[in-house]
Amino acid sequence: MYSFLILSNLVTPKENLNIFSSATSSSDSCLFLSDTVSKPYSMAALTTVLKYYVNLFLFSCIIGKKHVGPSAVFPFDFAYTEENGSVLQVGRNITRIKLLVRKFLQEHRQEERSGGETRPFFLYVAFHDPHRCGHSQPQYGSFCEKFGNGESGMGRIPDWKPQHYTPEQVKVPYFIPDTPAARADLAAQYTTVSRLDQGDSALYSLCCPPTHTPLPLLPAGIGLVLQELRDAGFENDTLVMYSSDNGIPFPNGRTNLYDSGVAEPMIISSPEHRERWGQTSDAYVSLLDITPTVLDWFSVPYPPYSLTRGSLVHLTGHSLLPALSSEPGWDTAYSSQSLHEATMYYPMRSVRHGRYVLLHNLNYRSPFPIDQDLYVSPTFQDLLQRTQTGTPTHWFKTLRQYYYRERWELFDTYSDPAEQTNLASDPGHKAVLELLKGQLLKWQWETEDPWVCAPDAVLEDKMEPKCRPLYNEL
Repeated sequence: MYSFLILSNLVTPKENLNIFSSATSSSDSCLFLSDTVSKPYSMAALTTVLKYYVNLFLFSCIIGKKHVGPSAVFPFDFAYTEENGSVLQVGRNITRIKLLVRKFLQEHRQEERSGGETRPFFLYVAFHDPHRCGHSQPQYGSFCEKFGNGESGMGRIPDWKPQHYTPEQVKVPYFIPDTPAARADLAAQYTTVSRLDQGDSALYSLCCPPTHTPLPLLPAGIGLVLQELRDAGFENDTLVMYSSDNGIPFPNGRTNLYDSGVAEPMIISSPEHRERWGQTSDAYVSLLDITPTVLDWFSVPYPPYSLTRGSLVHLTGHSLLPALSSEPGWDTAYSSQSLHEATMYYPMRSVRHGRYVLLHNLNYRSPFPIDQDLYVSPTFQDLLQRTQTGTPTHWFKTLRQYYYRERWELFDTYSDPAEQTNLASDPGHKAVLELLKGQLLKWQWETEDPWVCAPDAVLEDKMEPKCRPLYNEL
Protein backbone atom coordinates (compact mmCIF):
# COMPACT_ATOMS: atom_id res chain seq x y z
CA MET A 1 0.00 0.00 0.00
CA TYR A 2 1.26 3.49 -0.87
CA SER A 3 0.01 6.87 0.39
CA PHE A 4 1.08 10.52 0.31
CA LEU A 5 1.17 13.63 2.54
CA ILE A 6 1.92 17.16 1.29
CA LEU A 7 2.64 20.24 3.42
CA SER A 8 3.45 23.77 2.25
CA ASN A 9 3.29 27.44 3.06
CA LEU A 10 4.27 30.82 1.66
CA VAL A 11 7.78 31.61 2.87
CA THR A 12 10.85 33.59 1.99
CA PRO A 13 12.16 31.98 -1.20
CA LYS A 14 14.80 29.26 -1.07
CA GLU A 15 16.72 28.01 -4.05
CA ASN A 16 17.44 24.31 -3.66
CA LEU A 17 15.76 20.93 -3.44
CA ASN A 18 16.42 19.65 0.08
CA ILE A 19 16.23 15.91 0.48
CA PHE A 20 15.34 14.68 3.96
CA SER A 21 14.54 11.00 4.50
CA SER A 22 13.10 9.45 7.62
CA ALA A 23 12.75 5.70 7.89
CA THR A 24 13.47 2.42 6.20
CA SER A 25 10.33 0.35 5.70
CA SER A 26 7.83 -0.23 2.91
CA SER A 27 5.91 2.89 1.96
CA ASP A 28 2.17 3.35 2.11
CA SER A 29 1.32 7.01 2.53
CA CYS A 30 1.90 10.43 1.05
CA LEU A 31 1.68 13.85 2.72
CA PHE A 32 1.94 17.27 1.06
CA LEU A 33 2.04 20.49 3.07
CA SER A 34 1.33 23.66 1.08
CA ASP A 35 -0.25 27.09 1.29
CA THR A 36 -2.52 26.76 -1.72
CA VAL A 37 -3.79 24.58 -4.53
CA SER A 38 -4.29 27.48 -6.88
CA LYS A 39 -1.68 26.77 -9.54
CA PRO A 40 -3.61 25.49 -12.58
CA TYR A 41 -0.76 23.40 -14.00
CA SER A 42 0.26 21.77 -10.72
CA MET A 43 -1.99 21.20 -7.74
CA ALA A 44 -5.26 21.63 -9.61
CA ALA A 45 -4.02 19.11 -12.13
CA LEU A 46 -3.08 16.80 -9.29
CA THR A 47 -6.54 16.98 -7.72
CA THR A 48 -8.04 16.16 -11.11
CA VAL A 49 -5.82 13.10 -11.33
CA LEU A 50 -6.82 12.14 -7.80
CA LYS A 51 -10.47 12.35 -8.80
CA TYR A 52 -9.73 9.82 -11.51
CA TYR A 53 -8.26 7.41 -8.97
CA VAL A 54 -10.15 8.30 -5.79
CA ASN A 55 -12.95 5.80 -6.33
CA LEU A 56 -10.48 3.18 -7.41
CA PHE A 57 -8.10 2.96 -4.50
CA LEU A 58 -7.27 6.28 -2.79
CA PHE A 59 -8.49 7.83 0.48
CA SER A 60 -7.97 11.59 0.01
CA CYS A 61 -7.99 14.55 2.38
CA ILE A 62 -7.47 18.30 2.21
CA ILE A 63 -7.19 20.55 5.27
CA GLY A 64 -6.78 24.31 4.90
CA LYS A 65 -6.96 26.56 1.89
CA LYS A 66 -8.48 24.84 -1.13
CA HIS A 67 -8.68 27.74 -3.58
CA VAL A 68 -10.11 25.71 -6.47
CA GLY A 69 -13.62 24.52 -7.26
CA PRO A 70 -16.26 23.36 -7.62
CA SER A 71 -16.10 20.35 -5.33
CA ALA A 72 -17.57 18.08 -8.00
CA VAL A 73 -14.48 18.75 -10.12
CA PHE A 74 -11.97 18.67 -7.25
CA PRO A 75 -13.39 16.11 -4.78
CA PHE A 76 -11.84 14.85 -1.54
CA ASP A 77 -13.14 12.14 0.78
CA PHE A 78 -12.29 14.27 3.82
CA ALA A 79 -12.30 18.06 3.43
CA TYR A 80 -12.10 20.98 5.86
CA THR A 81 -11.48 24.14 3.87
CA GLU A 82 -12.81 27.66 3.36
CA GLU A 83 -15.75 26.04 1.61
CA ASN A 84 -17.16 24.63 4.86
CA GLY A 85 -15.44 26.66 7.56
CA SER A 86 -13.29 29.64 8.48
CA VAL A 87 -10.00 29.77 6.60
CA LEU A 88 -8.46 31.21 9.78
CA GLN A 89 -9.44 28.08 11.71
CA VAL A 90 -8.49 25.49 9.09
CA GLY A 91 -5.50 27.40 7.69
CA ARG A 92 -3.93 29.25 10.63
CA ASN A 93 -5.10 27.57 13.85
CA ILE A 94 -2.41 24.91 14.13
CA THR A 95 -4.19 23.20 17.01
CA ARG A 96 -7.34 22.85 14.91
CA ILE A 97 -5.24 21.59 11.99
CA LYS A 98 -3.56 19.04 14.26
CA LEU A 99 -6.92 17.71 15.48
CA LEU A 100 -8.31 17.48 11.95
CA VAL A 101 -5.27 15.52 10.81
CA ARG A 102 -5.77 13.23 13.80
CA LYS A 103 -9.41 12.74 12.88
CA PHE A 104 -8.53 11.88 9.29
CA LEU A 105 -5.85 9.38 10.27
CA GLN A 106 -8.19 7.80 12.83
CA GLU A 107 -10.85 7.37 10.15
CA HIS A 108 -8.24 5.82 7.91
CA ARG A 109 -7.21 3.39 10.64
CA GLN A 110 -10.86 2.60 11.31
CA GLU A 111 -11.31 1.74 7.66
CA GLU A 112 -8.42 -0.70 7.96
CA ARG A 113 -9.86 -2.33 11.10
CA SER A 114 -13.34 -2.66 9.58
CA GLY A 115 -12.06 -5.47 7.40
CA GLY A 116 -12.58 -3.64 4.12
CA GLU A 117 -9.99 -3.03 1.45
CA THR A 118 -7.09 -1.05 2.84
CA ARG A 119 -6.62 2.09 0.77
CA PRO A 120 -3.55 4.30 0.72
CA PHE A 121 -4.13 7.93 1.65
CA PHE A 122 -3.31 11.29 0.16
CA LEU A 123 -3.27 14.05 2.80
CA TYR A 124 -2.92 17.69 1.73
CA VAL A 125 -2.43 20.26 4.52
CA ALA A 126 -2.63 23.77 3.05
CA PHE A 127 -1.48 26.33 5.63
CA HIS A 128 -2.74 29.88 5.14
CA ASP A 129 0.24 31.33 6.98
CA PRO A 130 1.80 33.68 6.13
CA HIS A 131 -0.61 35.31 3.67
CA ARG A 132 -1.57 38.90 4.29
CA CYS A 133 -4.93 39.57 5.92
CA GLY A 134 -4.80 43.32 6.56
CA HIS A 135 -7.19 43.89 3.65
CA SER A 136 -9.78 41.38 4.90
CA GLN A 137 -9.32 40.99 8.69
CA PRO A 138 -7.33 44.06 9.75
CA GLN A 139 -8.18 43.51 13.41
CA TYR A 140 -5.67 40.65 13.45
CA GLY A 141 -2.84 42.67 11.92
CA SER A 142 -1.40 42.91 8.43
CA PHE A 143 -0.44 39.20 8.41
CA CYS A 144 -2.92 37.91 11.01
CA GLU A 145 0.06 37.86 13.35
CA LYS A 146 -2.26 38.61 16.29
CA PHE A 147 -4.71 35.80 15.54
CA GLY A 148 -4.65 33.30 18.39
CA ASN A 149 -1.95 35.10 20.39
CA GLY A 150 -3.99 35.11 23.62
CA GLU A 151 -4.57 38.86 23.79
CA SER A 152 -8.05 40.25 24.39
CA GLY A 153 -10.32 39.53 21.43
CA MET A 154 -7.64 37.62 19.54
CA GLY A 155 -8.41 34.11 20.81
CA ARG A 156 -5.75 31.64 21.81
CA ILE A 157 -4.12 28.81 19.87
CA PRO A 158 -2.94 26.34 22.55
CA ASP A 159 -0.02 24.94 20.52
CA TRP A 160 1.41 28.33 19.59
CA LYS A 161 3.71 30.49 21.66
CA PRO A 162 4.02 33.70 19.60
CA GLN A 163 7.54 34.77 18.84
CA HIS A 164 7.71 38.52 18.36
CA TYR A 165 10.30 40.37 16.29
CA THR A 166 11.32 44.00 16.15
CA PRO A 167 11.88 45.81 12.84
CA GLU A 168 15.58 45.96 13.70
CA GLN A 169 15.84 42.18 13.98
CA VAL A 170 14.55 41.24 10.54
CA LYS A 171 16.74 40.56 7.54
CA VAL A 172 15.42 42.55 4.60
CA PRO A 173 15.60 40.60 1.31
CA TYR A 174 17.35 42.42 -1.52
CA PHE A 175 14.10 42.91 -3.44
CA ILE A 176 12.23 44.74 -0.65
CA PRO A 177 12.73 48.43 0.26
CA ASP A 178 14.81 48.74 3.40
CA THR A 179 12.55 51.22 5.19
CA PRO A 180 10.97 51.34 8.67
CA ALA A 181 7.57 50.55 7.15
CA ALA A 182 8.84 47.49 5.26
CA ARG A 183 10.81 46.27 8.27
CA ALA A 184 7.72 46.49 10.49
CA ASP A 185 5.75 44.67 7.79
CA LEU A 186 8.36 41.91 7.64
CA ALA A 187 8.45 41.65 11.43
CA ALA A 188 4.70 41.02 11.43
CA GLN A 189 5.15 38.29 8.85
CA TYR A 190 7.98 36.73 10.87
CA THR A 191 5.62 36.48 13.85
CA THR A 192 2.97 34.83 11.68
CA VAL A 193 5.53 32.38 10.34
CA SER A 194 6.46 31.46 13.92
CA ARG A 195 3.02 29.89 14.12
CA LEU A 196 4.22 27.57 11.41
CA ASP A 197 7.92 27.07 12.02
CA GLN A 198 8.74 27.20 15.72
CA GLY A 199 11.35 24.53 16.40
CA ASP A 200 10.22 21.11 17.61
CA SER A 201 13.20 18.95 18.53
CA ALA A 202 10.97 15.95 19.21
CA LEU A 203 10.49 15.61 15.46
CA TYR A 204 14.15 15.63 14.45
CA SER A 205 14.13 11.99 13.44
CA LEU A 206 11.55 12.65 10.71
CA CYS A 207 14.15 14.49 8.65
CA CYS A 208 17.46 13.14 9.84
CA PRO A 209 18.87 9.75 10.86
CA PRO A 210 20.32 9.81 14.40
CA THR A 211 23.91 9.85 13.19
CA HIS A 212 23.44 12.66 10.68
CA THR A 213 24.63 16.21 11.24
CA PRO A 214 21.72 18.10 12.86
CA LEU A 215 19.54 20.12 10.49
CA PRO A 216 17.29 23.07 11.46
CA LEU A 217 14.48 22.10 13.81
CA LEU A 218 11.20 21.19 12.16
CA PRO A 219 8.35 23.71 12.32
CA ALA A 220 5.64 23.77 14.99
CA GLY A 221 2.65 23.78 12.66
CA ILE A 222 4.28 21.24 10.40
CA GLY A 223 5.75 19.44 13.38
CA LEU A 224 2.31 18.93 14.89
CA VAL A 225 1.10 17.31 11.67
CA LEU A 226 4.14 15.05 11.48
CA GLN A 227 3.69 14.10 15.14
CA GLU A 228 0.15 12.98 14.33
CA LEU A 229 1.60 10.93 11.49
CA ARG A 230 4.02 9.34 13.92
CA ASP A 231 1.40 8.67 16.59
CA ALA A 232 -0.83 6.98 14.01
CA GLY A 233 2.00 4.68 12.99
CA PHE A 234 2.60 6.08 9.50
CA GLU A 235 5.97 7.79 9.92
CA ASN A 236 7.88 4.88 8.40
CA ASP A 237 5.77 4.48 5.29
CA THR A 238 4.82 7.98 4.17
CA LEU A 239 6.38 10.19 1.51
CA VAL A 240 6.36 13.79 2.75
CA MET A 241 6.76 16.86 0.55
CA TYR A 242 6.95 20.48 1.69
CA SER A 243 6.75 23.39 -0.73
CA SER A 244 5.13 26.71 -1.55
CA ASP A 245 3.47 28.27 -4.56
CA ASN A 246 4.98 31.75 -4.89
CA GLY A 247 7.12 34.44 -3.33
CA ILE A 248 6.21 36.56 -0.34
CA PRO A 249 3.53 39.28 -0.85
CA PHE A 250 5.91 42.21 -1.24
CA PRO A 251 7.02 44.22 -4.29
CA ASN A 252 8.92 42.03 -6.78
CA GLY A 253 7.69 38.90 -4.97
CA ARG A 254 4.34 37.19 -5.49
CA THR A 255 2.77 37.54 -8.99
CA ASN A 256 6.25 38.00 -10.53
CA LEU A 257 8.32 35.49 -12.47
CA TYR A 258 11.57 36.96 -11.20
CA ASP A 259 13.60 34.72 -8.91
CA SER A 260 12.10 36.51 -5.91
CA GLY A 261 8.67 35.41 -7.06
CA VAL A 262 9.30 31.79 -8.05
CA ALA A 263 12.28 30.44 -6.07
CA GLU A 264 10.63 28.41 -3.32
CA PRO A 265 11.48 25.70 -0.81
CA MET A 266 11.13 22.08 -1.84
CA ILE A 267 11.79 19.47 0.85
CA ILE A 268 11.11 15.78 0.36
CA SER A 269 11.23 13.06 3.01
CA SER A 270 11.10 9.51 1.67
CA PRO A 271 11.22 6.35 3.76
CA GLU A 272 12.57 4.38 0.81
CA HIS A 273 15.50 6.57 -0.27
CA ARG A 274 18.37 6.66 2.21
CA GLU A 275 21.14 7.39 -0.27
CA ARG A 276 20.88 11.17 0.04
CA TRP A 277 19.62 11.76 3.57
CA GLY A 278 20.11 15.39 4.56
CA GLN A 279 21.60 16.41 1.22
CA THR A 280 20.82 19.43 -0.94
CA SER A 281 20.36 19.19 -4.69
CA ASP A 282 21.10 21.90 -7.24
CA ALA A 283 18.65 20.42 -9.75
CA TYR A 284 15.96 22.68 -11.20
CA VAL A 285 12.52 21.56 -10.04
CA SER A 286 9.05 23.13 -10.04
CA LEU A 287 5.47 22.52 -8.95
CA LEU A 288 4.95 20.89 -12.35
CA ASP A 289 6.95 17.99 -10.91
CA ILE A 290 4.59 17.27 -8.01
CA THR A 291 1.95 15.37 -9.99
CA PRO A 292 4.50 13.07 -11.71
CA THR A 293 6.14 12.47 -8.31
CA VAL A 294 2.86 11.47 -6.67
CA LEU A 295 1.94 9.18 -9.55
CA ASP A 296 5.39 7.60 -9.45
CA TRP A 297 5.08 7.02 -5.70
CA PHE A 298 1.72 5.30 -6.17
CA SER A 299 2.99 3.45 -9.28
CA VAL A 300 0.02 4.57 -11.36
CA PRO A 301 0.00 6.09 -14.87
CA TYR A 302 -1.31 9.50 -15.83
CA PRO A 303 -4.92 9.05 -17.02
CA PRO A 304 -5.37 9.31 -20.80
CA TYR A 305 -7.38 12.30 -22.03
CA SER A 306 -7.15 15.09 -24.59
CA LEU A 307 -7.99 18.78 -24.64
CA THR A 308 -8.52 20.87 -27.77
CA ARG A 309 -6.51 19.20 -30.51
CA GLY A 310 -7.28 15.52 -30.00
CA SER A 311 -3.77 14.47 -28.95
CA LEU A 312 -3.33 12.95 -25.49
CA VAL A 313 -2.16 15.31 -22.75
CA HIS A 314 1.25 14.48 -21.33
CA LEU A 315 2.95 15.90 -18.27
CA THR A 316 5.92 18.18 -18.87
CA GLY A 317 7.20 17.76 -15.31
CA HIS A 318 9.11 14.75 -14.05
CA SER A 319 9.09 12.60 -10.92
CA LEU A 320 11.44 13.86 -8.22
CA LEU A 321 12.00 10.41 -6.75
CA PRO A 322 15.14 9.72 -8.85
CA ALA A 323 16.73 12.83 -7.32
CA LEU A 324 16.49 11.17 -3.92
CA SER A 325 18.96 8.50 -5.05
CA SER A 326 21.43 10.43 -7.20
CA GLU A 327 21.97 13.96 -8.47
CA PRO A 328 20.01 14.47 -11.72
CA GLY A 329 21.10 16.74 -14.54
CA TRP A 330 17.94 18.86 -14.53
CA ASP A 331 18.91 22.37 -15.61
CA THR A 332 15.69 23.78 -17.08
CA ALA A 333 12.42 24.95 -15.54
CA TYR A 334 9.42 26.83 -16.94
CA SER A 335 6.99 29.28 -15.34
CA SER A 336 3.79 31.02 -16.37
CA GLN A 337 1.49 33.68 -14.98
CA SER A 338 -1.56 35.18 -16.66
CA LEU A 339 -3.45 36.93 -13.89
CA HIS A 340 -3.66 36.92 -10.10
CA GLU A 341 -6.95 38.74 -9.68
CA ALA A 342 -9.54 39.22 -12.43
CA THR A 343 -8.34 42.77 -13.09
CA MET A 344 -4.64 41.83 -13.00
CA TYR A 345 -4.26 40.58 -16.57
CA TYR A 346 -0.55 40.52 -17.33
CA PRO A 347 0.47 37.25 -19.03
CA MET A 348 4.11 36.25 -18.64
CA ARG A 349 6.10 33.16 -19.55
CA SER A 350 9.65 32.27 -18.59
CA VAL A 351 12.31 29.61 -18.93
CA ARG A 352 15.30 29.08 -16.67
CA HIS A 353 18.16 27.20 -18.24
CA GLY A 354 21.51 26.91 -16.53
CA ARG A 355 22.72 30.32 -15.46
CA TYR A 356 20.23 32.26 -17.61
CA VAL A 357 16.55 33.12 -17.26
CA LEU A 358 14.37 34.56 -20.03
CA LEU A 359 11.06 36.30 -19.30
CA HIS A 360 8.47 37.12 -21.94
CA ASN A 361 6.14 39.95 -20.84
CA LEU A 362 3.30 39.68 -23.34
CA ASN A 363 1.41 42.75 -22.12
CA TYR A 364 4.53 44.85 -21.73
CA ARG A 365 3.04 48.10 -22.99
CA SER A 366 0.70 48.21 -20.00
CA PRO A 367 1.81 48.84 -16.41
CA PHE A 368 2.35 45.80 -14.24
CA PRO A 369 -0.79 45.37 -12.07
CA ILE A 370 -0.86 45.43 -8.28
CA ASP A 371 -3.07 43.09 -6.26
CA GLN A 372 -5.38 44.49 -3.58
CA ASP A 373 -3.73 43.13 -0.44
CA LEU A 374 -0.28 44.31 -1.58
CA TYR A 375 -1.65 47.75 -2.51
CA VAL A 376 -3.03 48.45 0.99
CA SER A 377 0.05 47.01 2.71
CA PRO A 378 2.28 49.33 4.77
CA THR A 379 5.24 48.52 2.52
CA PHE A 380 3.58 49.48 -0.75
CA GLN A 381 1.80 52.53 0.64
CA ASP A 382 5.13 53.77 1.95
CA LEU A 383 6.72 53.10 -1.46
CA LEU A 384 3.96 55.10 -3.17
CA GLN A 385 4.31 57.99 -0.74
CA ARG A 386 8.09 58.12 -1.09
CA THR A 387 7.85 58.00 -4.87
CA GLN A 388 5.26 60.81 -4.98
CA THR A 389 7.27 63.08 -2.68
CA GLY A 390 10.66 62.32 -4.19
CA THR A 391 11.93 60.78 -0.95
CA PRO A 392 14.55 58.00 -1.31
CA THR A 393 12.77 54.65 -1.53
CA HIS A 394 15.76 52.50 -0.50
CA TRP A 395 14.67 50.01 -3.13
CA PHE A 396 16.78 48.35 -5.83
CA LYS A 397 14.58 49.73 -8.63
CA THR A 398 12.16 52.61 -9.22
CA LEU A 399 8.41 52.20 -9.19
CA ARG A 400 8.32 53.13 -12.87
CA GLN A 401 10.85 50.39 -13.68
CA TYR A 402 8.64 47.95 -11.78
CA TYR A 403 5.48 49.00 -13.63
CA TYR A 404 6.93 49.21 -17.15
CA ARG A 405 9.02 46.29 -18.38
CA GLU A 406 10.67 45.30 -21.61
CA ARG A 407 8.97 42.63 -23.69
CA TRP A 408 11.96 40.31 -23.30
CA GLU A 409 14.09 40.21 -20.17
CA LEU A 410 17.25 38.09 -20.13
CA PHE A 411 19.36 37.79 -16.99
CA ASP A 412 22.58 36.05 -16.06
CA THR A 413 21.72 34.80 -12.58
CA TYR A 414 25.35 33.96 -11.79
CA SER A 415 26.76 37.43 -12.29
CA ASP A 416 23.48 39.26 -11.64
CA PRO A 417 21.47 37.32 -9.01
CA ALA A 418 19.21 40.33 -8.36
CA GLU A 419 18.22 40.33 -12.05
CA GLN A 420 18.84 44.01 -12.63
CA THR A 421 20.73 44.05 -15.94
CA ASN A 422 18.59 43.06 -18.93
CA LEU A 423 20.81 41.37 -21.54
CA ALA A 424 18.09 40.85 -24.16
CA SER A 425 19.42 43.63 -26.38
CA ASP A 426 23.10 42.79 -25.81
CA PRO A 427 24.66 41.50 -29.07
CA GLY A 428 26.99 39.33 -27.02
CA HIS A 429 24.04 37.32 -25.70
CA LYS A 430 22.08 37.02 -28.94
CA ALA A 431 22.75 33.28 -29.23
CA VAL A 432 21.55 32.67 -25.65
CA LEU A 433 18.46 34.79 -26.29
CA GLU A 434 17.49 32.86 -29.40
CA LEU A 435 18.15 29.51 -27.74
CA LEU A 436 15.89 30.30 -24.78
CA LYS A 437 13.21 31.82 -27.03
CA GLY A 438 13.15 28.56 -28.95
CA GLN A 439 12.92 26.46 -25.79
CA LEU A 440 10.11 28.59 -24.40
CA LEU A 441 8.14 28.54 -27.65
CA LYS A 442 8.52 24.77 -27.93
CA TRP A 443 7.18 24.34 -24.38
CA GLN A 444 4.21 26.60 -25.11
CA TRP A 445 3.24 24.56 -28.16
CA GLU A 446 3.65 21.31 -26.24
CA THR A 447 1.39 22.53 -23.43
CA GLU A 448 -1.18 24.04 -25.83
CA ASP A 449 -0.67 27.48 -24.32
CA PRO A 450 -3.44 29.80 -25.68
CA TRP A 451 -0.94 32.69 -25.54
CA VAL A 452 1.65 30.94 -27.74
CA CYS A 453 1.20 33.49 -30.55
CA ALA A 454 0.73 36.60 -28.42
CA PRO A 455 1.15 39.52 -28.53
CA ASP A 456 1.84 40.00 -32.25
CA ALA A 457 -0.25 37.19 -33.71
CA VAL A 458 -3.49 35.24 -33.22
CA LEU A 459 -3.63 31.50 -32.67
CA GLU A 460 -5.66 29.70 -35.33
CA ASP A 461 -6.19 26.11 -34.22
CA LYS A 462 -9.42 24.94 -35.85
CA MET A 463 -7.51 23.05 -38.54
CA GLU A 464 -3.74 22.99 -38.33
CA PRO A 465 -2.53 25.15 -35.39
CA LYS A 466 -0.67 28.20 -36.61
CA CYS A 467 0.02 31.81 -35.68
CA ARG A 468 -1.63 34.41 -37.92
CA PRO A 469 0.11 37.82 -37.86
CA LEU A 470 -1.68 40.92 -36.60
CA TYR A 471 0.72 43.51 -38.05
CA ASN A 472 0.25 45.51 -34.85
CA GLU A 473 3.81 46.88 -34.82
CA LEU A 474 4.83 44.69 -31.88
